[in-house]
Amino acid sequence: MNPTGGFPPAGLPVREYLLVGLVTAVLTFLLTGLVRLFAIRIGAVAYPRTRDVHVVPMPRLGGLAMYLGICGGMLLAHQLPVLRRAFDYSFDPTAVLIGGGIIVGIGMLDDRFELDSLTKLAGQTTCAGILVLYGIQWLVLWVPWGGDSKVFGSVLILDQNQGGLLAILLAVTLINAINFIDGLDGLAAGVGMIAAAATCVFSLHLLDLSGGDVGTYSPALIAATLAGACLGFLPHNFQPAKLFMGDSGSMLIGLMLAAASTTASGRANPTIWGVSDAIALLSPLLIVMAVLFFPVLDLLMAIIRRTRRGVSPFSADKMHLHHRLLQIGHSQRRAVLLIYLWAGLLAFGAVAVTVYDVSAVVWTVAVGVLIAVIISAIPRLRSR
Repeated sequence: MNPTGGFPPAGLPVREYLLVGLVTAVLTFLLTGLVRLFAIRIGAVAYPRTRDVHVVPMPRLGGLAMYLGICGGMLLAHQLPVLRRAFDYSFDPTAVLIGGGIIVGIGMLDDRFELDSLTKLAGQTTCAGILVLYGIQWLVLWVPWGGDSKVFGSVLILDQNQGGLLAILLAVTLINAINFIDGLDGLAAGVGMIAAAATCVFSLHLLDLSGGDVGTYSPALIAATLAGACLGFLPHNFQPAKLFMGDSGSMLIGLMLAAASTTASGRANPTIWGVSDAIALLSPLLIVMAVLFFPVLDLLMAIIRRTRRGVSPFSADKMHLHHRLLQIGHSQRRAVLLIYLWAGLLAFGAVAVTVYDVSAVVWTVAVGVLIAVIISAIPRLRSR
């Protein structure tokens, strides 16, 4: 019997997670058409502005369809005996459903009435606090100092205040980061799907290493339902889009990614990885950094750029990374696919480090990065 409660499964429940993800995708796909009609009826429509790429009015509220699909996927998981462990031994799925429902409601109000940035920030912080109240917070954190001659760095054990504050900071950062990159058709949904899929694979690896520890079921479930919701929404949102996800969708993706990353990496038991293995100690942090890298880089560049101009960090412009790809000559579709490539290389490269030989992974990722750089620079090379 597993010491943490329950009997370990005979094998990894990969089929169950795939089923939940696919059901979430189908529900989201079917509900998106109805939500589009609802958005038009209540006037939740994005009209073109100078900083926007789209040139015709576009209905929003796509996040509502994604959230309803996630609720359906969670309900199915609750009925499956293996995946029900995620509900029986933690409040993580409940926290995500409650926090996600509130943040989707805030996003819907913004999609319809354009809330100010401080109101949205207060709502984001509240939803992140709900996750913490239900136990989603960092318990351990690897830092690159301390240790001894055999171990590079050390693992910090965080108390409730430290772990909760770190979880809130991560959630608010990721919510705004995903919101910032939601500027091209299919961009936020695709990056969210890639990040969620990578987190799900990492969580399944944790589940395998821990011998079926019940604490590792919830991050894989959160990530699987999020990946399914993004997949189901993409056919409606990829260029040319029929519906935007709006803030209701981008903030939901950010919140769920933060929850999945925290429950997977923030609770990782260092003894599972082998304390003498520096790469193993680094891997939980690497997963989070890889998932966050692209949206957070764009967020930091935007804050620095706007602060230097003396305007609010939340003011909008057309200097995001996806805008720069358009400026050098890429089409919307090609720019989005390039960002998918970069996000996939970083996220799955970090996951692969924890599973396969490090040197082989590094060489593979290096070749992928070289190819991505060449493809990204082709329009500028042609012009020269």
